[in-house]
Amino acid sequence: MESKIETHSFKTEVQQLLHLIINSLYSNKEIFLRELISNASDAIDKLRFNAQTQAEILGADTNFQIRIAVDEKNRTLEISDNGIGMSYQEVLDNIGTIAKSGTAEFMKALEQSKKQDTLTPELIGQFGVGFYSAFMVSEKITLISKAAGEDTAVKWESSGDGEFTIAETTKDSRGTTIILKLKALEEGEEDFAKEWVLRNIVSKHSDFVAYPIVMEIEKEGKKEDETLNSMKAIWARSKNEVSEDEYKEFYKHLSHDWNDPLTHLHFKLEGVTEYDALLYIPSRAPFDMFGVERKHGVRLYCKRVFIMDDCKELMPDYLRFVKGVVDAPDLNLNVSREILQQDRLVQNIRKNLIKKVLDLLANMEKEQFETFYKEFGQVLKEGVYIDRENKDKIADLLRYQTSKSDGKLISLKDYIVNMKAEQQEIYYITGDNMTMLINSPHLEALKDKDYEVLLMVDPVDEWVVQSLNEYQGKKIRSAEKGDLELDKDKKDDKELEAFRALFGFVKSKLDDKVKEVKASTHLKDSVCCLSGDADDMSAYMEKLFKATGGKVPEVKRILELNTNHPVISKINQMFESDRDNPKLKDYSELLLDIAIISEGGKIGNPAKFNKTVAELMAAAL
Repeated sequence: MESKIETHSFKTEVQQLLHLIINSLYSNKEIFLRELISNASDAIDKLRFNAQTQAEILGADTNFQIRIAVDEKNRTLEISDNGIGMSYQEVLDNIGTIAKSGTAEFMKALEQSKKQDTLTPELIGQFGVGFYSAFMVSEKITLISKAAGEDTAVKWESSGDGEFTIAETTKDSRGTTIILKLKALEEGEEDFAKEWVLRNIVSKHSDFVAYPIVMEIEKEGKKEDETLNSMKAIWARSKNEVSEDEYKEFYKHLSHDWNDPLTHLHFKLEGVTEYDALLYIPSRAPFDMFGVERKHGVRLYCKRVFIMDDCKELMPDYLRFVKGVVDAPDLNLNVSREILQQDRLVQNIRKNLIKKVLDLLANMEKEQFETFYKEFGQVLKEGVYIDRENKDKIADLLRYQTSKSDGKLISLKDYIVNMKAEQQEIYYITGDNMTMLINSPHLEALKDKDYEVLLMVDPVDEWVVQSLNEYQGKKIRSAEKGDLELDKDKKDDKELEAFRALFGFVKSKLDDKVKEVKASTHLKDSVCCLSGDADDMSAYMEKLFKATGGKVPEVKRILELNTNHPVISKINQMFESDRDNPKLKDYSELLLDIAIISEGGKIGNPAKFNKTVAELMAAAL
């Protein structure tokens, strides 16, 4: 039996506010169910908390649950709980907040949140926005609630048309029931009157709510209750209570990856900042690791309620392979709980997560880390130039093949341990072919000194060496750029004078294709190579830019000639005896072609190169 029904008018601006909620605050209409389930879960939490000091309010009903009932024919949807419930005045104060306090205050808070990013989850409840999200899908909302310990219930009803009604009524048990009269289905929209649609929404957004979410399902002509959520929020449990099999099962449930994870990290931070985190390192890289539409693997929850996936705010791009969950009850969310605001708490969580993950990687056993690095090393390298704060920690994790490692990967720390006593710098060379790098003529002088060279074949390495100028006080230096200055006993100016005229001649015959021709500091056995100044773009970097269709400024390179090589000596003799010999031009072009080919480049006139080499072979034979 209902008491006299009171009708209250929304203030004039409420239509504007409801329009904002329905059309602007939520990007996905299915969020309404998450909000109502979250409210139901909070109501049960509040009852259990209050029962610690008022045991009598529990009564005999301690089987806590959230129930969903749908009538597809009549297009109604009910969400009910046996939580603390609300009194008549509480309904006015909480559900009717928008009507009572007016939209001006809410608009002011909304505007303030845009400026300061300070709108908290408590403010969401204060203004009833989560509840009102149900108007996105409903033409009418009816709420019936009975507070624990009360004799009467209250009924609130509105079509969102400027008015709502409220009256006392009867209800058998405590708790709240919300009845939605769903809007007529429009083409292309999800049908929230379908059991399978509701099941999917609960699985996506409310799977880890602590209480069973129950719906009556018809199976083989019989109706029976089915629990829609797993409630297995293992991140909220102590790690001592979770078995290895449970960790693996949860990972597969979370990631849809049939492989076991490589390892996991489970911790709870308490203090000023409180949150739970369960993070996984996969054992295999996903196929879309470098795709434009790739997603991060960290999901954000607030009190076990799903807020968002692909949470880039909590994990940097270079750790996008990390999968898992972060449950932070005190996060500052925007009014729709959809967008994470940038604040100190978020930054603090992000900083801690990065530290924990990098420490986890640093403390892995050698074999386990090698498995990880094979799959994700190329992604991890991005952190060197993305994350300046953790650059040194990431540098410790880098691994490379070297000219002396026989195909094995070594760390920069091991490289330094292996350095020769007189060696002062770390040497590297970049390219896209490991065999070509190992046999590069640029390494000949370094190999002669028994110096180790890092062989870098990932495109990202070009950005790594630009950001990582030194490691543990040792300068990192390109083996193909600049003067290596290795030979204490290199030819003096007087000895080189005999070749200077030849260098000028060769340059003049190459049609300005090279910046300079000079004696090599890189070569020992090969006749020639191309190098660049220390600040020039490397040949590999230039190749990468061209492959992406980018405009590459013309960078002329230096043709280095090995003055100790018999070919250069004989060409110089020919030049000194007959500077007009037409073969000198052919030899000059041949030297440039040889240098280009030796580093994997493409020569301008392959046919002429073929003919010149054939003539030389014929003369030699």
